Amino acid sequence: MRFPLVLTLQALWASVCQTMQHYPAWGHYDVCKSQVYTDEGLTWDYMACQPEAMDMTKYLKVTVDPPNITCGDPPETYCALENPYMCNNECDAENEDLAHPPELMFDFEGRNPTTFWQSSSWKKYPKALLVNITLSWSKTIELTDDIVVTFESGRPEQMVLEKSLDYGKTWQPYQFYATDCLDAFTMDAKTVQDLTQHTLLDIICTEEYSRGYVWKYDKTVRFEIKDRFALFAGPRLHNMASLYGQLDTTKNLRDFFTITDLRVRLLRPATGATMVDENNLSRYFYAISDIKVQGRCKCNLHANSCVFDKETLNCECEHNTTGPDCGRCKRNYQGRTWSAGSYLPIPKGTANTCIPNSIGPVIRQNVSSLGVANRNQARVCDNELLRCQNGGVCLNNLRCQCTAAFTGLLCEKPRCESELGGCGGPDSGQAALSSTPLSTLLLLLLGSTLLREASYRPALL
Repeated sequence: MRFPLVLTLQALWASVCQTMQHYPAWGHYDVCKSQVYTDEGLTWDYMACQPEAMDMTKYLKVTVDPPNITCGDPPETYCALENPYMCNNECDAENEDLAHPPELMFDFEGRNPTTFWQSSSWKKYPKALLVNITLSWSKTIELTDDIVVTFESGRPEQMVLEKSLDYGKTWQPYQFYATDCLDAFTMDAKTVQDLTQHTLLDIICTEEYSRGYVWKYDKTVRFEIKDRFALFAGPRLHNMASLYGQLDTTKNLRDFFTITDLRVRLLRPATGATMVDENNLSRYFYAISDIKVQGRCKCNLHANSCVFDKETLNCECEHNTTGPDCGRCKRNYQGRTWSAGSYLPIPKGTANTCIPNSIGPVIRQNVSSLGVANRNQARVCDNELLRCQNGGVCLNNLRCQCTAAFTGLLCEKPRCESELGGCGGPDSGQAALSSTPLSTLLLLLLGSTLLREASYRPALL
């Protein structure tokens, strides 16, 4: 008798899994809306959504300051940092094979020989060799992975990574880098491992990435995004619900991972020694072969795609929103104040759609298809002026989500009225039972089976 029961349980579990697959994977939010059937007919179910993460260096504009700091004009010969007598590297802006312009920081990696941007040498020593490299998107970006700068020469002995949230009008530091943090920036040296949930927003200086010589595996400088995520989501980022919950409720945390521009300030090149060799200043310069910036367009959880058109990134807005970041309601859809979407509750989040303009609540008896004609004038429910009845919940002012025992436009009708025999009939409980979630039925069935088997077993001492 147990074998058919096992098959039944397996079938029920498969149905539960199939039902759960309707929703997008947690953390992706790649669907903005879907059509669902309700007691009132076919309608839209809106969800929070966002574009997939991608390589953002494909869409940036890079500027180097001062403008004449890139090598090659006039042509110049360089020596190797670790060997001052090896001076066979040339830079000539007029020769394509010997030029090192800024765009080579973002070209295809893996070429042989390696391509890279390079600065002029430190020929004006002891005057500081200062270079600013600015990456601009003309769009708000949300970072999703570590920022990685790969140096072809030695890593700088002093450097600052900065961010802007207002398209370069103002700047604030992300992280300081130095061989000696106390001497360079009067800051104690720390690493990202020293941070906690309470100090995640602290700006630190690290000595981890500032060795002078070119070691085989020591060419990169990082700004650790994922290690900061891990303070909430766990070391393997398995608990994204916790992270998204924090991002949902803490604006400063969201802003920390949000940028419009990045700036790398190179303050002192690698020297490889305690003293600078003033007789061979062509050993000292900056050279960057690659910069990685992984992120997504910020669309305020109102779009699942972002397009690059006319040198500009723009969200393809849903939920009746508009603007580069979907940051306002469309015309005639300002029935309530615009709000960003929410990651919560799992798994679909909350869309916070913009609703049509109207003067007070408008009740229509024929709104079974709110996604079609006349929807622009329909405002079915309002949590302040016209509440759904009998425990119903108003969803985006478009429909009432009723409890199991009630139905109707405002959940005003007992569901049993439409059953055989009415609310007092012998079948009056069937409707409520049929609306019980499948997962609940499965748990009940499992529980009754375990109790039944337990009754056949002898008591254990």
